[in-house]
Amino acid sequence: MSTLKVNDISKSFRGVKAVRGISFEVGPGEMMALIGPNGAGKSTCFNMLNGQLRPDTGSVHFDGQDITGSSPGQIWRRGVGRTFQIAQTFGSMTVRENVQMVLHSVNRRLLGLWSPLGAGYVEEADELLEAVGMHTQADRACCVLAYGDVKRLELAMALANRPKLLLMDEPTAGMAPKERNELMSLTARLVRERGLSVLFTEHSVDVVFEHADMVVVMSRGELIARGVPADIRDDPHVQEVYLGTGAFLETSDIGQ
Repeated sequence: MSTLKVNDISKSFRGVKAVRGISFEVGPGEMMALIGPNGAGKSTCFNMLNGQLRPDTGSVHFDGQDITGSSPGQIWRRGVGRTFQIAQTFGSMTVRENVQMVLHSVNRRLLGLWSPLGAGYVEEADELLEAVGMHTQADRACCVLAYGDVKRLELAMALANRPKLLLMDEPTAGMAPKERNELMSLTARLVRERGLSVLFTEHSVDVVFEHADMVVVMSRGELIARGVPADIRDDPHVQEVYLGTGAFLETSDIGQ
């Protein structure tokens, strides 16, 4: 059974079709990249999967359950983690406290004046930070972290609800090439260790072809190709859509 099954979803805004009948599946333990040039409809598609937008038509199934129209919070509680293009962290809190905050939400515990944040889920938070290589910075304020470390912290926070599926929106945006590959290598390791499935959007060609097991390509709201990275690289239609030159550049960036 697929972890995520997307069946013929569409979305229009004021009569303009942003997504046109997209269907694909993400299997257990699979890292799939969703790519496309500017205006392809990737963000709209991604937001329908996460519950931020409701499809006009079609359905989304996660772990065999229909989640079409569910809220982001409901989808998160079912076991779908999410990271964002702009990292969603609390700058005034320590690294550990950021993770503790999510763990409190996972366990539906309300914080009060009598229950300081630092008193709960310390061990669990430290285990997550160790998994992403951030345990030595647990007591540092988030606001002083290097950007690559902020993205690692966000990954730890996304893992706090023990997701079966991780949605990553432009996970390496704003990062240097070395940081990009380090973050995605870390993600690939966690996929193997924890049995996760991952769907990520990405503008960096080198990241996609180095780390994705499968690639889905969108253009003008439609799915135009799906396959392993080597087949996508050699697909004439995909090459034409991206560059209009018949060839990918090894390290070129793809727009959102």
